[in-house]
Amino acid sequence: MADLDALLADFEAECADLDHLVAPRTDTDWALPTPAEGWTIAHQIAHLTWTDEVSTIAATDAGRFAELLREATTKIATFVDDAAAELATMAPPQLLERWRRGRAGLATALRAVPAGTKLPWFGPPMSPMSMVSARLMETWAHGQDVADALNVIRTPTARLRNIAHIGVRTRDFAYTVHGRALPDEPFRVELTAPDGTLWNWGPEDAAQRVTGSALDFCLLVTQRRHRADLPLTTTGSDAAEWLTIAQAFAGPPGTGREAGRFD
Repeated sequence: MADLDALLADFEAECADLDHLVAPRTDTDWALPTPAEGWTIAHQIAHLTWTDEVSTIAATDAGRFAELLREATTKIATFVDDAAAELATMAPPQLLERWRRGRAGLATALRAVPAGTKLPWFGPPMSPMSMVSARLMETWAHGQDVADALNVIRTPTARLRNIAHIGVRTRDFAYTVHGRALPDEPFRVELTAPDGTLWNWGPEDAAQRVTGSALDFCLLVTQRRHRADLPLTTTGSDAAEWLTIAQAFAGPPGTGREAGRFD
């Protein structure tokens, strides 16, 4: 439970940082386009709101979630975008308040899930810890879109470790969704944390290696920056290939961002 509480505290802090960024903005600001094609800042917050609410349903009402899952299968290509578009029509103060209620409700729901329970999802079932990790990752990633729309540079925090961990753990998933053969060798990932310490994954003697800053790696695996714009270093052809297809989020391959867009 201590680990879940720590993850929830990180999730709540990530939400609070984004909340502080959008709460004082005007309605005109909320209508600004973000790097995600067709999505304004309102769409970004609407998407987070909807996903937090759906995650709460998964944690509290398996029958209702099953209905949502059946609905999603009838319109796979537009299900997520349609939900964001609908909520984005709300007035910003009302949408902001709904997001606040939704994320607080999710934290409460996940704390109440019995140990060992797997929660239904649109992909494989997830533990509460996996679910809150995914929510943290998405909040940070969509928060980056908001920051980019507002020309704000965010200060990286130790919460990036959660996102980097997902990025490393989803290596094989990235190959699978791109229809590529999985690498035969393990990878070593060494990232410099915001405080200058080193975070690492994989065998120390692995021939395939990725090194660089945790921030750059997280921007890469969430596809918020193009590989060509990030000074990550690779050793080995497999590691180099991985960084061109990496994605920490579920679903089909993302389109990512154009090279040079954020110079």
